[in-house]
Amino acid sequence: MDVDLIFKIAGIGMVAAILHMVLEKSGKQEYAYLTTLVGVIIVLGVVINLVSQLFSDIKVLFRLY
Repeated sequence: MDVDLIFKIAGIGMVAAILHMVLEKSGKQEYAYLTTLVGVIIVLGVVINLVSQLFSDIKVLFRLY
């Protein structure tokens, strides 16, 4: 696993957390929760792509076409 991927996920999490705090302090709780939800969905998309690649590599490794 690349360290860049870990930094990318952590960066997305930090940006989402900062936006959540700023929006919550300004009284826009709906947008704050929406921002957090979008951050989670983006990270889940990245993780799902990685798991898909892992399964593809395992199929190739064990010749399970």
